Amino acid sequence: MTAPIPRDIPDLPAVPGVPALLPSPVPATAVVAPVRRRLAAVYRLLVALAAAAAVTIELLLGSPIRVLSYFTIQSSVLLALVFTLSARRAWTARRPLPSALTGATLLYAVITGAVYHLLLANASRPFPMPGETAPPTGWHWITNQVLHTAVPAAAVLDWLLLTHPGRLHLRQAATWLLYPLAYLAFSFTRGELILPGTPGRYLYPFLDVDLHGYKSVLGNALLLGLAFYALAVLLVAVDHARPNPVRHRAKTGFRLQPPVG
Repeated sequence: MTAPIPRDIPDLPAVPGVPALLPSPVPATAVVAPVRRRLAAVYRLLVALAAAAAVTIELLLGSPIRVLSYFTIQSSVLLALVFTLSARRAWTARRPLPSALTGATLLYAVITGAVYHLLLANASRPFPMPGETAPPTGWHWITNQVLHTAVPAAAVLDWLLLTHPGRLHLRQAATWLLYPLAYLAFSFTRGELILPGTPGRYLYPFLDVDLHGYKSVLGNALLLGLAFYALAVLLVAVDHARPNPVRHRAKTGFRLQPPVG
């Protein structure tokens, strides 16, 4: 026989000195060993050096203030800085840069190449560069190809082959257009500060107010802005649809043994 269970059981007092258990999530870095990506680091550093060298040559060959006013030069400087930081993080096995920054850099590089080849260097040349009487030669031709073709293509290859997919987001697309919008305002302000009739008052023909007037230029800017937004959305869509080119076995601190029996 068993003794009956009493109805009233006094509560046991809490043991002093024992703190309550708090949730403590374990960071992924404590379980997954960091992986150095030397290939990505070397590639990005070489791209950054190529962009920086081309920008430096352009600064030495022309007026630094005018050279730095081009969208191509500004986007190339941004790419050189971002790729240098990204190379350092890949070499030291640190977290990648925020996708909002890398996605914007990629978009501006693609815009640089697309606008040059589709609008400025096209055979029909609907918008010839102001003051340009002959195609660039010598060092200008080399830097032209590096900044408008090689660097944008290298940025796209880095995104497709050396970057994890699914990091770009649609909500970032609109914020990426803030810089082109700011550049439009900069172009108008720069043109107003330079005397009318001065060569190179407006650096891009589709933004030349002297030739087309503000109404036509704003129309061109609106069409370009819509095209840039569509391009940003396309990059986000492709980023989520493409396969993962970066595959490696993550080493953890736990070893699973096969079941016994």
